[in-house]
Amino acid sequence: MGRGDESEAGRELPIDIPRQRGRDFARRILDIVVASAALILLSPLMLSVALAIFLEGGRPVFFSQARIGWKGKPFRMHKFRKFRADIGTNGSPLTAQNDPRMTTIGASLARSKLDELPQLWNVLRGEMSIVGPRPESLAFAECFSDSFRELLEHRPGILGPSQVLFRDESAIFPGSMDAVDFYREVLFPYKAQTDLSYYRTRTILSDLEWMLRGVLAVIGWRRGAMSPAESPVKQALSSVITPVNGAPP
Repeated sequence: MGRGDESEAGRELPIDIPRQRGRDFARRILDIVVASAALILLSPLMLSVALAIFLEGGRPVFFSQARIGWKGKPFRMHKFRKFRADIGTNGSPLTAQNDPRMTTIGASLARSKLDELPQLWNVLRGEMSIVGPRPESLAFAECFSDSFRELLEHRPGILGPSQVLFRDESAIFPGSMDAVDFYREVLFPYKAQTDLSYYRTRTILSDLEWMLRGVLAVIGWRRGAMSPAESPVKQALSSVITPVNGAPP
């Protein structure tokens, strides 16, 4: 490399850093605005959910668990409780179909994803983003090795490619393989590759698109919510799994 190349590279670096900081700042402002508006608009719904949980099984109404956050720093992620109150953090880190730990209200929350709404508070605290990789349980910390460590450079989120494409991931857990092993060896790598391919080139506009797709997925408008990549995802996974109860992957 000649001196001209070196000086050119030296001029580019200070430009890229402010641009990245500007994008990060804009994304943070967007997170605060969206989370604040959602908390205000959805507060009657959240109060109704909290009351239903309390009437069915008493306290606690919320469930908090340590998750792997930005830069690998653990944080406590909040959800509406969907398991019985005596379960705590015991048992599998994954939620299975027809999970015996689930309450009646909890099963409805799991299907609708309304149990995720308290994470809007995590967004306001700066621990999560509206759009970002799903924060994993500490039980899967060892999955972030080699190239997958790059995921930790992105603030974890409520919505994103893997959350939308694998919205019903419990339906594809195999009957012939331990669910935790399957998640570590097959599903997590596939989700991580899906996320990395997006977050390496993400923009504010593309994040807004995934917000819309996520909302559409929650209300059941799958055609509008799912990415065209859904078909190859299904094809790839169908070659390595046996679906639960004969359901299609």
